[in-house]
Formats: sequence, C-alpha cells, structure tokens
Amino acid sequence: MIKILVLYFSHNGATAEMANYIARGVEAVTGAEAVLRTVPDISSVCEKTAASIPAHGAIYATLDDLKQCDGLALGSPTHFGNMAAPLKYFIDGTTEIWFSGALIGKPAGVFTSTGSLHGGQESTLLAMMLPLLHHGMLLLGLPYTETALRETTSGGTPYGPSHLSVEQAGLTDHEKKLCLALGTRLAKTAHLLKQQ
Repeated sequence: MIKILVLYFSHNGATAEMANYIARGVEAVTGAEAVLRTVPDISSVCEKTAASIPAHGAIYATLDDLKQCDGLALGSPTHFGNMAAPLKYFIDGTTEIWFSGALIGKPAGVFTSTGSLHGGQESTLLAMMLPLLHHGMLLLGLPYTETALRETTSGGTPYGPSHLSVEQAGLTDHEKKLCLALGTRLAKTAHLLKQQ
C-alpha cells in the first residue's frame, strides 16, 4: 500500500477542503491511501502547547508521518505571499528527517488558498517547494494537459492547485479537478518509484 501524506494548515477551512479533494485523488488510485494531517496553530506572543488531538478535523502531524509516507502533498493558506507560520514552524522542526534522508526521492506537490486575486498564490507555492527541495523530494506540478488548468477563471497554477475564495463559497469545479489531479499524480508517481 502506498501512503501519501496530505499535510496542511487551514485557518478558515478552504485549505482543508482542498486537502480532502487531494486525498480523494490519491485514493482513486488502486493500492494508495491518503493520510490527512494538520499542524497546530502557534501563538505570536508566547510558546504554547497544543492539545495532542485537535477538537475537529485531521489529527496533528508527527515526524513519523513524514518518515512513513511514500509521497507528500503540502498545503497552506497564502499569508503575504508565503506559507502560514504554523506550517513553517512544523517544517522548521524536521531537521531530524533531513539528517536521516527519509524524504529523499519521494514525490511531493504543494497547494494553497487565498482570499485575493493577486495575493501571492504562486509565490506561496514556490516558497513551500524550497524546504521540499532541501529534503531531496521530487516535485510534481500540474501539466497543461489538465484541461481545468487552461479553463479556470479562479484558482489553479502549473505549480500546484490553488483556490481563490473572494466571491464564492467552496471550491469551483475546476479547483476540485486540479486537487483530484494532484492527488492522483502523486499516488501514481509513488507507485512507479516504489517499483524500482
């Protein structure tokens, strides 16, 4: 069984909705399982300890989730053209994984949501790619053969799925298709890499 970790932070629910569609795309591939995980919020004024189990949604990620995955989808809302601090905080704590090389050669993709048309979707996706490159992961985007990428009038980039939440409730059909496509692409690539 291939395990794709769908690791995200979501403040208002849009990124979580994307994560769920990516998970569906993963599980559309025979022999693939999506593992949904989130990270706790952090305090801007003091160190705080979050409960080990969140009140709702996905459970919090651990370093073991990273060690045991066969691929990774990393998602965050866009905050000033960058990933949200809670996700960055978690990633900054993965030095042990980096030293061990546990993520080297595994496929990865990124996704984001934003509340403004020019809010930095692509710069956020690129920023999330940097630590994955340092971990030796193989980055996957979305090719233009995905027709939703050519037809979308809201979110969607070749760097990974994105969501624009300005005037709509929930993901558009094109955004859903792009999330599904990334999940499927990660699972199929992980299968191919594991066979070698």
